[in-house]
Amino acid sequence: MPEDPEMTSIVSSTNEVRRRATGERQGGREERTMTLARTRRQARILALQILYEVDVAGHRLDEVLERYRTESQIPQPVRRYAERLVTGVHADLERIDRMIGEAAPAFPVEQLPPVDRNILRIAIYELLHEPDVPLKAAINEAVEIAKQYGGESSSRFVNGVLGTIAANLASSGS
Repeated sequence: MPEDPEMTSIVSSTNEVRRRATGERQGGREERTMTLARTRRQARILALQILYEVDVAGHRLDEVLERYRTESQIPQPVRRYAERLVTGVHADLERIDRMIGEAAPAFPVEQLPPVDRNILRIAIYELLHEPDVPLKAAINEAVEIAKQYGGESSSRFVNGVLGTIAANLASSGS
């Protein structure tokens, strides 16, 4: 059956109206997912910088956050998610560090390289408190950030610790 050019045009126009109404562009859901993933990656890196400064330099979290809030180069969605990560880690730090210690008893948390320690903290916070972040995504992102900013064996260490924690969470039903 030959296609009716007029019907094809109407269907195409209807689809375009739907895309515009829902904010969808060519690529639709996939494009939005990629944008969200990039925003979260940037936010995790920003959160790592903030937590590293607080951890290593001993600066107060509220002062560091205020300085980053005034940085106009940081897109608002990145800043918001980074703040959520940082304040969440800070609020649940004792529990998160205890989980790291239990998953890697041979490596005292306070003796871990600060980059590794804070990458783990961010990922564990996401595993515990960000249900819209898939478990695999949280772990993979932490491993990729460890490859970029950590030492030679950081990514393997981060992957091992997070794998253990994820298995513990799954077995406990959390």
